[in-house]
Amino acid sequence: MGAASKDTIFALATAPGIAGVSVVRISGPQALTSLYLLCGKKPHPRLASLFWVNNPNTGKRIDRALVLLFPGPASFTGEDVVELHLHGSPAVVRAVLRILGQVPKVRLAEPGEFTRRAVLNGKLDIVQAEGLGDLLAAETDAQLKLALDVMEGRLSRQALGWRDSLLQVLALIEVTIDFSDEELPEGVLDPAVDMIAGLAREMRGMVSGSSVAERLRSGFEVAIVGRPNAGKSTLLNWLAGREAALTSPHAGTTRDVLEVRLDLGGIPVTFLDMAGLRDSEDEIESLGIRRARERAERADIRLFLLADGESTDGIGVAVEAHDLVLHGKADVAASSGRGISGLTGAGVPEMLRELEAILGERVARASLLSHDRQRKAVEEALIWIDAAEVGLRSGGVDVELVSADIRSAVTALDYLVGKADIEAVFDIIFRNFCLGK
Repeated sequence: MGAASKDTIFALATAPGIAGVSVVRISGPQALTSLYLLCGKKPHPRLASLFWVNNPNTGKRIDRALVLLFPGPASFTGEDVVELHLHGSPAVVRAVLRILGQVPKVRLAEPGEFTRRAVLNGKLDIVQAEGLGDLLAAETDAQLKLALDVMEGRLSRQALGWRDSLLQVLALIEVTIDFSDEELPEGVLDPAVDMIAGLAREMRGMVSGSSVAERLRSGFEVAIVGRPNAGKSTLLNWLAGREAALTSPHAGTTRDVLEVRLDLGGIPVTFLDMAGLRDSEDEIESLGIRRARERAERADIRLFLLADGESTDGIGVAVEAHDLVLHGKADVAASSGRGISGLTGAGVPEMLRELEAILGERVARASLLSHDRQRKAVEEALIWIDAAEVGLRSGGVDVELVSADIRSAVTALDYLVGKADIEAVFDIIFRNFCLGK
């Protein structure tokens, strides 16, 4: 950020529009100057005070605000921070922001810049910042728990623990660098081998659960699959509680993929309604069918809706473990199998409970690696750790090469927590943050 980090920044930290309260946040060396300009005085640190907010150009009052002061470095950003809790009037907020924008060396914050400064000033590490971003976006209890675990430092502590263990291994190895192969005492490197093997097991376990964690963060997908007029769109409408999809007795009504997002026992789930799967000479319908098959294959679970006596053969989508195969339109068609109706809701609660149980088992296996960047950093460290283990277990140990492998693994973990190449990941992390965070 360079010289820009010397600027004082401000932003609306709450959603724009009419609200009960709107919060304007200011951070930087001119935060107190800005406060004096607006209010003529400052509150005691961390004690809320009611002050009049005035327009310094006209002397007219703008609002009566609750004002909080957090002197640096004991603040979120590590700088002096002021918060103005205003009445949620767009006119009030607009007036305050206009005045702040006229103060020298004070400017509107960029997306995520408050959190970026917290990272640069050592108040958070990169992983915790990612957790904070996930917390802001969390829609369900399961997403909230994962985000809080990461934001509170569980993954950071795990990564730093791995790093400390690697440094211990490095110390054991480098003690032997001055020895020739013939002079190495018997078993002197055994503790290093054991530590490396244990680290590799832990890290592989974390990586194996990362795909579930990433899916939990973005949401699981359940594709409703079947031939035309199987009751897919009617079921989607029942789940949505509204007419999300157009229903018709004519086959081929649905051409594109329609989505309804639900909170299923704290787990984020998106149900997908798509074109009925059949052979069609209609170019547009054929395109929709191809997209439907592709999307269904990528989904976490497929919910097949069949007519009585019908099988999944010929649909073109394979049935995988934990997929559900049900008979649709149970309200009008008797079936020998398990039925479901999107019109009456028959069988829907049981289906949802079954999906919740299946996904709950998967969520239980989730690790703390919920971002692609995090997983790749651990995978990179594992490559070097595996190379070091091979080197340690070989007959003629080249301790200098093994030492270099360990150092490379440490660098990968440094990247994970932001001790290395921190600027390289800032744009990735903060591009989805709001201005006030």
